[in-house]
Parts: sequence; structure tokens; C-alpha cells
Amino acid sequence: MASESSPLLAYRLLGEEGTTFLPYGIGGPGGGALRKLSTFLGVVVPTVLSMFSIVVFMRIGFVVGHAGLIQALAMLLIAYFILVLTVLSVCAIATNGAVRGGGAYFMISRTLGPEFGGSIGLMFFLANICGCAVSVLGLVEAILDVFGAETTGPAGIRLLPQGYGWNLLYGTILLGLVGGVCTLGAGLYAQASFLTFLLVSASLALVLISFMAVEPRDVTLPLRPGTNGSSTLPQLGHFTGFNSSTLKSNLGAGYSQDYTTGVTMSFASVFAILFNGCTGIMAGANMSGELKNPSRAIPLGTIIAVVYTFFVYALLFFFSSFTCDRTLLREDYGFFRGISLWPPMVLIGIYAASLSASMSSLIGASRILHALAQDDLFGLILAPAKIVSQGGNPWGAVLYSWCLVQVMLLVGKLNTLAAVVTVFYLVAYAAVDLSCLSLEWASAPNFRPTFNLFSWHTCLLGMASCLLMMFLISPGAAGGSLLLMGLLSALLTARGGPSSWGYVSQALLFHQVRKYLLRLDVRKDHVKFWRPQLLLLVGNPRGALPLLRLANQLKKGGLYVLGHVSLGDLDSLPLDPVQPQYGAWLSLIDRAQVKAFVDLTLSPSVRQGAQHLLHISGLGGMKPNTLVLGFYDDAQPQDHFLTDPAFSEPMEGGGPALDSLFPPPRAPGSPRALTPHDYVAMVVDALKMNKNVVLARGCEALPPERLTRSSGSSSQSHHVDVWPLNLLRPKGSPGYVDVCGLFLLQMATILSMVPAWQSAKLRIFLCLGPKEAPGTGEARLQVLLSQLRIRAEVQEVAWGEGARIEEGEDEGNFVNGSRGDAEADALAISANALVRAQQANGRSDGPGGPDGDYKKDGPTTALTFLYLPRPPADPARYLRYLSLLEMLSQDLGPTLLIHGVTPVTCTDI
Repeated sequence: MASESSPLLAYRLLGEEGTTFLPYGIGGPGGGALRKLSTFLGVVVPTVLSMFSIVVFMRIGFVVGHAGLIQALAMLLIAYFILVLTVLSVCAIATNGAVRGGGAYFMISRTLGPEFGGSIGLMFFLANICGCAVSVLGLVEAILDVFGAETTGPAGIRLLPQGYGWNLLYGTILLGLVGGVCTLGAGLYAQASFLTFLLVSASLALVLISFMAVEPRDVTLPLRPGTNGSSTLPQLGHFTGFNSSTLKSNLGAGYSQDYTTGVTMSFASVFAILFNGCTGIMAGANMSGELKNPSRAIPLGTIIAVVYTFFVYALLFFFSSFTCDRTLLREDYGFFRGISLWPPMVLIGIYAASLSASMSSLIGASRILHALAQDDLFGLILAPAKIVSQGGNPWGAVLYSWCLVQVMLLVGKLNTLAAVVTVFYLVAYAAVDLSCLSLEWASAPNFRPTFNLFSWHTCLLGMASCLLMMFLISPGAAGGSLLLMGLLSALLTARGGPSSWGYVSQALLFHQVRKYLLRLDVRKDHVKFWRPQLLLLVGNPRGALPLLRLANQLKKGGLYVLGHVSLGDLDSLPLDPVQPQYGAWLSLIDRAQVKAFVDLTLSPSVRQGAQHLLHISGLGGMKPNTLVLGFYDDAQPQDHFLTDPAFSEPMEGGGPALDSLFPPPRAPGSPRALTPHDYVAMVVDALKMNKNVVLARGCEALPPERLTRSSGSSSQSHHVDVWPLNLLRPKGSPGYVDVCGLFLLQMATILSMVPAWQSAKLRIFLCLGPKEAPGTGEARLQVLLSQLRIRAEVQEVAWGEGARIEEGEDEGNFVNGSRGDAEADALAISANALVRAQQANGRSDGPGGPDGDYKKDGPTTALTFLYLPRPPADPARYLRYLSLLEMLSQDLGPTLLIHGVTPVTCTDI
């Protein structure tokens, strides 16, 4: 046991899974030595800074002035209600096992798989890109409020010209500064985050004190452009101190035009701007690689930060409503400076919060992008983001992110971009809630987070709240973002990804399949809902590819199991040789484009292995009811891997070619793993187990278009011939109405319902007994076909040599040896000639030579269904039985010999 290894141990102790992606570029792979941050420094500080950003200084008056105190508090409660529900989901995922560097993207992608994790990660990336642009634009706005040439401040500081072009230039310069710090000084930023937190907290504390300490005063408002391009006269806003009249006037909503954009505000647009300031709840989770105890720090620190920021926002809303008239609130977004005891401290807080938020967003975006690039989920398009410096800082991802933020700055207005940012964050939060909901509903035993303050109700409510607010804020942006996320998920599903991550979709499917399998009660089966459930035994798929695809068409939505027996004895082997083979067989199914399961077994003989598979394949009500075998003859198997287009291309991912995973077909004269006696014994075993049996011969001659998923249109028509009675049974009364004959009709009808076979014409042949009047059997069969809703052409033929054999013979006399072998051979040869003659009569130009080489300008028989007689009771007659089947099906082209033992047809509705 000392040599055994555990993926869990490798993940937690050895760090073999790969490089971690640290949120702020500190250190290199692993991150084990960097786990030194406490809950406060590692989670509370970055989360508070991200949730305050520019909004806490520059948009408090905007929200209260337009929405009023009551609606502002309602917006705050709604926003934090959504955030808290999402925080519960984040904490649940974060505490579900060992947490390494990489933040929320790493946790979600490794939990849910690449199709969900990759799309959510890219949405997080876009949200951070837009968030960085909003912070930079807010910083530009804050600078121009003081230093802009069109402001009403002192003449000495009105230095900066204003306008769209100038504002874009200022934003570009500031973004360059932010990008430079992120590229060269990410570690310095992480160390200085506590200082930034102190500056912001001190500024907010001074603002709260100023509300109570400053005397009532008039505040000069910023100039607004007039209709002719000139500026209007200066206006005044009023700071009244704590005044009940002021509070009363600010209670109700008063939506008007936003003086920065000229757009009339509404509840949705104001909420979008407020919610944008509350985002950032995952900044602490992004520090997972540096936390001493992330499973404890992330839930505790995030909840503390959310509670702290909520009360700060609520206090600012109350104080603003009590002390400032609506004109001041709506017309001066930076009114904190006008009422502050020391206005420069407010500017310090604004600039510190803006720079911190913009750098945090840019660094977070770059780390997410670097993680996506390292995981190679989106191919070459993200390849530049893999580049890192010698210190491990992903400057390629920073540059990539910087370029996208620069594009977003072209929007030019904070309030215009805020709605888009809010929708992206809401999509990401809804995806997180959906992820946690999926894990909870999947009931996976390994999903047992230590954070228990959540349930599927909170996940579902959080997801629904996010989706609802998205469409209330901006229906167009919401629909576009959901469409983008769906396209990303579809792209990742089509590309495939690292299967070692785990797929929550598989867990959900397992949970649902298990539930419905338990409800699939075999005691409630009814014949009218019968469908074939096939077990196809294959020795070497290189020579059985056409049969593998034909069986896929015959299943009609039923179970299809591809079985293989490996010879050996587990007692004499160190390891089970079957388990490593599953990957090759699953790849075979993917390449052949069939819907089948794989079931492999190890056995001393093929017959015993077949018995094992017949007994244990399937589960509950989904178990094979039909055994399919290739025909046992001396024909040299073909290597279809060399000619089939699906196997001519190399495998995706650079793996070995599929044809190298299976041995070449059996060489002429080489020993066979299965004896003729055991082959017939397998048929006997299946019938004893009440399984139907299908023996397929000559399937390699099937028309290629009949084995594809095409509509079946072809320039040449084909026939499917059905002989629903035992041609080796020289009995006068027709036997087409027995169980086996009806089974043949059902299987042929199922095949004709497949799109590739719909153009083929179904022909049913009846053999007249020596005393039977022509037309009698045909009329009875037409009535039966009408009741069974089967469309087919019925033809009567004479028995030929079989008609001269006296009546009264028992059903199995010829195969059981009660008559002479010569007579049995003659009957088999006669039946074979009869079938070949009818195949020739189906061509417009008549038969050709005796070798069956007919001209091809008329309809041809694509497939023949023959009645398979029961094997003899005496095992000594097995080889004789196989010889008769050989003569019966000789040169008939693709043929299925079928013996059915279960009723499969019903005339009832």
C-alpha cells in the first residue's frame, strides 16, 4: 500500500496540481509560504475598500437627492439583500475543502467544471474591467470638480481644461499610472492597502463629524452648461444642519435630470449606480492564497465587511437627508467638501478610494485573466495573458486588461457605464448562486462546506433576485449578458476542458438519473412501450465498426451497451487490466458517434464473460433484453479504421491515434479466442436468460449512407427484406404470427423509422405451404400489418425444395439431426436460393449470374432479416447448427438472423 497515491494528498500536501494564481502577484507557485494574512488584513480591508470605492464619496447625494430617503434606504436594503445571499453562496463554496490561490474563479471552476467555471470567470473578468473604468472615471470627475477650468472654485486652481477629449486624456493618464503600479508594484499595493483603508476611514469619519459640527451654510453649486453653450449663473445649495423640515422634504422621491449626462433618472438607473458601489464582496475571497485560514477568514471577514459598509452607507443617507436640501444633493455630487471641517481630507479620501478601487479591479481582472489563460480554456486568444515576470507578476494579463479598460473609458460618463457594470456583477452573482444551488441539489457527498448558514432556498432566492434586478435596471444589457454567458458555456462545452476539475452537470445528471431509475418499475412494463435494449459483444472494434453503427440505429431510443470480454484471471494478475481500457472504448464511441455505454469484463473464457455481461449489464429497469453478435465464419475481418473518415483524423488534445489503442484485426489462420462450440453456446445461454438474439452477417457491405445520420436520401432506392418464418422448418402452416416472427417485423419496422433508412422499402415475404391457396396468407398478414401500423409490401413465394419435404416434421428436426444431414443441407441451400432469387427479382433488370453479382441500376436489397431457428438441445449438434446457418445466409449480403422470445407488438392504443 505504500506505493498508492491520492489526488487529495497531492493536492493538499505536495502542490502537484499546478501553478496557483495569486490575486496581487505576490510570490510564485504554491503560495504556501505566503499564507500569513489575518482575517482583518486579508479579507476585511480589501472587501471594504472595494465596496466603498468612489460611490461613498461622490454619489451619496445623488442617490438621496433623486430617490429620497425612503427609496434610498429601500435600494440599500435590496442591494445588500442580494449581496448577502450571494455572500452565503460564496462562503459555502470557499469552505468546501482546501482553498488555494486564485480567488473566486479558482474555487468555482474547480468545483463546477470548466463549462461553468470558465464562463463565470470571464464574466468576473468583464465585471472587473468595467469596474476599473468606473473608478477611473469617478477619479477624473473628482479631480475636475476641484481643478477643472469650468468649476466654481478659486481661480488659482482652475487649471485643467474640460470636455470629452480632455476627460478621456485624463482618464488615460490615470489608467497608465494604475497599470504601471499593477505591473511593477502589485506587492507594494498589497502592503499599502491597510494605509489606504485608514485614509478612507479617516475621511469618512471626518465627514460624519462634519455633519454634526459644521454650522448651517450656503454651498456654491457647480456651473451647468446653458442651452446656447454658455454657463448659467452660479446657484446655491443649503446645508441646514439637523433640521426636521429638511428631512421631511427629502423623504419622497424627486427624480430629475442628471447634471453630468442630461438623462432623466429613475429608480432603476439610480439603483444601478448605488449597487455598483456595493460590489466587491469577493475581494476577500481573491486573497485566498495569502490567508492563514481561508476557510474561516473568508466567511467571517466578508460578513464583517458587508455589515460595516451597510451601516456606513445608512448613516450617510440619514445624515444627508437631515442636513442638506435637495438642490445641494442633486446638483453637487461632491458636496462633502463644501460641508467638511477640512475639505482636503475629503479629497484625500476620494482619491485614495478611487485609486484603491481601480487598482484592485485591474489587478483582480488580470489575475482572473491569467488563470483563464493558464487553464487554456479559450485557446490562443488569451495566450499573451500567460506571460509573467521573473517575480511571478503576470504583466501580460495586466497589459491585456489595461487595453480593455482603455476601451471602456471611451464611454466617458460614470453614470452611463454604471448600469453596464451593475448588470455584469449581477450576472456573476447569479452564476455563483446557481453554482451553489447546483451543488446543493446534486447532493454530492463531497459537498459539505463548514459554513452552514445557507440552503438551496437562499441560493435560489439570490439567483432570482439578481436576475430580476438585472432586467429592471437594463433589459437590453441583461439579455445581452445572459446571451454572452450562454455562448461562452456552449463554447467551452464544445471545446472540452480538464476532466479532472469535475463537472457539476455530471453530478446533477447522476442525481436525476438515479431518481428516475428508481421510479422505473419493471413490474409496470407494458408491451406497447417496449423498445430494444441491446448488448453488442465486440472482440475487436476495428473489424466491427459497421455493426456497431447498425446496432446504434436499431436501439430506437433504448439502452445500447457495447460489451467486450478480456481474457485472463484476476488471481494471477497484479492489477485489473480492464480499467485502463475504458478510456479507449469511450473514445471509440465518441469517434463513431453512437449513443452507447461501455461494459468491459475480465473472464477466463469469452462465454463466461458473456454470461457475466448478460447478468449484470444495465441497472434497474434499463437492462439489455437483446444480445447482438457478429456472425461466426471464416471471413477475413476488415480494418475499418483505415477507411472510415471519422478515424482518419488525429485525436483532439494531441493524444495517440485511436487505431493504435486497439490491436490489428485477426490475421488469416491465427487462433481465435472463441470456439464455434462456445459461440453457439452463447446463443443458447442468452435464450435461457430470456434474451432475444441477433446474429449479424456481412454488415461491412452496408451502404455507407445507411449508417450515417443523414436523411437517407439517395439516388438509388433500397429494399429491406423480412422473412418472418423459419426457412429451416418445412411445415405447411405459415408461422409468421408466432412471437419470433413478430419480433422480426418489429425490428425491421424500427429500422425503417431511422432517418437514414426511411427511403428504403420494406418487403415481407410469405412462403406458401403445399396445400395453401395463393393470397390466403397475404390477406391475413395485411390485416395484421394494418393493426400494427406497419407499412410494407407483402409478397408470397413458393417453398421450392422445402415444399417437397413431407409435412408433419417437428420444428427442430433438421437442426436437431432427426433427419439426415444431406436433407438438412439441401433445405438450407434451397432456402438460401429462394432468398437470393427474391433479392434479384427486386431489380429492374432481373438477376445476373449465379454468383449474385447483379447489375446496380435497379433497387437493391440493403438488408435482409431472417428467422433464426433455436439451437439444438444436444451440444454435440452445435457445429452442425452453425453450418446450417452458414449455408442459409451465404452470399445474401448484409443479413440479420434474429430470434425473439418476448412479445413486442400491441394493437391497442
